[in-house]
Amino acid sequence: MPFDLKGAVAVVTGASRGVGRGVALGLCASGATVHITGRTEAEGHSKEAGLAGSLQRTADECNTSGERCFPHVCDHLDDTQTKRVFQEILDRDHHIDILVNSVWGGYEAMVDERGRFTWMLPFWQQPMTRWDRMLAAGLRARYFAAQEAARHMVEQRRGLIVNISSWAGQKYVANVAYGVATAAMDRMTRDMAHELRKHEVAAISLYPGLVRTERVLAAQVFDLSNSESPQFLGLAVAALATDPNIMRKSGSVVVAAEIAREFGFTDIDGKQPLPLTLDTA
Repeated sequence: MPFDLKGAVAVVTGASRGVGRGVALGLCASGATVHITGRTEAEGHSKEAGLAGSLQRTADECNTSGERCFPHVCDHLDDTQTKRVFQEILDRDHHIDILVNSVWGGYEAMVDERGRFTWMLPFWQQPMTRWDRMLAAGLRARYFAAQEAARHMVEQRRGLIVNISSWAGQKYVANVAYGVATAAMDRMTRDMAHELRKHEVAAISLYPGLVRTERVLAAQVFDLSNSESPQFLGLAVAALATDPNIMRKSGSVVVAAEIAREFGFTDIDGKQPLPLTLDTA
């Protein structure tokens, strides 16, 4: 266990699969109690046909060495459901130390009803549903979850909010809607950090590299030689959560592979991914 989060309570949104699942695994391996949210309760129930992963699968993987992970079915487009989940967590554990916002509807429906891969199309050919998913099931969902967590973190005068973001917030990557949503994510994080600073609560944007998620592996078109496991992101969050000087990083963008070098950990396969930069991303 490279980091000790025993006694900490974490919430990871969007943890049925992908980065959220990996973050949950990394935090559980570091000793935290982790509450995960998502829409897919059990395997085979995904709204996207053929997409593997579920809350129960993530929880089962986390709980191989003890009961540390608790799944909560939640559609973060529904504020009532989000409020319910946070209340359930507080009723059980009475505090929240870490929130990792991984929920992100922007990657859904990359192929339209005519079978076209629309992700790379220019903005005038993009379906408007992509914009709506990015801003509602991505940015707004994270804003609301952060509100729910921050109220309690401010009261206890400690806490860490991590928004999973990407280099698309700083350069053109793939499509306009993605760039707008991630740039807004980074600005939202920076302004949250400004308001939270006097309460000793940190907010950070975390950039992964190429992550070996279910979607990436299924595509079979990526060069995985410098890729990262989803769990690598969880170790990066654990490192940040145990950093006694975390407030120095609050409001900033941090790159997971740079955090690995700073805190001296490797990916689960023993490799040390090279940090991407603005030029290489």
